[in-house]
Amino acid sequence: MATSESRAALWRGTLAVVVSACCFGSISPLTVIATDRGMALESIQTWRYFTSAVLVMVYGWWVRRGVANASPSANVRPWYHPSVLLVAGGGQAIVATLALAALRWLPAATASFLFYTYPAWVTVISAVRGLEPIDRTRVLALLLALGGIGAMVGAPSAASLSPVGLAVILAGALVYALYIPVLNGLQRGRDAIDVTRAICVGGTVCFAAWSISSGTLFAIPDATALGASMLQGALASGAFFGFLAGLRVLGNVRTAITSTVEPFWTTMLGVVLLGQPVGIGTLVGGGAIMCAVLLLQRPVASRTVQSS
Repeated sequence: MATSESRAALWRGTLAVVVSACCFGSISPLTVIATDRGMALESIQTWRYFTSAVLVMVYGWWVRRGVANASPSANVRPWYHPSVLLVAGGGQAIVATLALAALRWLPAATASFLFYTYPAWVTVISAVRGLEPIDRTRVLALLLALGGIGAMVGAPSAASLSPVGLAVILAGALVYALYIPVLNGLQRGRDAIDVTRAICVGGTVCFAAWSISSGTLFAIPDATALGASMLQGALASGAFFGFLAGLRVLGNVRTAITSTVEPFWTTMLGVVLLGQPVGIGTLVGGGAIMCAVLLLQRPVASRTVQSS
């Protein structure tokens, strides 16, 4: 029987994940605000990742104070090695670019729900590689996810949805599904804070190189655009730490289920901040995709439970 202390810890962990999901879900509307004011996507993301990098570096220094052995495991390259920065930051830069570039053609709510099809692609990829069997539950989840996409695209309210935007956001979801195992590999022998630093610093380098080459790094239209960009960085940093704090208490399944509030939060912000309409197709399709995500949290019956 759970003690009052353990129940309180579960509530704190759940709240941390909910806050994290809301922080992540706020990034898309803030990107739209900055781009609508004339700021280039690569410049927005440079200032976002720069802000995250500064905050994460400061936090990393704070938590590592007085720690004698904070180096990675033997035969593991440090987080600041160029190859680690390229893999962690470059992969994140590709995912972020695709996911946020789609906002040029799609409402924030539609893009957020479609991006959340990535668990279905993870399932398909795992089955193709023979890493995890496909059972009826996962088949149903995949059909729900595909049905959700069909509901969004085929609804009368979706007549104006751009095929380019749909292709870009689904490509972003697929790339993210491929990127997740890469992140898991980077975490072997490294602390989570080191992987986070590699993502933020590597992302800053990638987007800074892009914005410098395009001449948009300092092409900042006004303080609102810059503030929206830097606020994304602060939110992303807090979101990651909140996610880790909740994950430590809740575990993988509960954390993943709780994180599904993210696209619904993005939808609310799109309505309130951007005045974007939400059609019945988005709601029905989004609900189907979220049901698929929840189904995918169920363990495969034939697989032996292992401690993580």
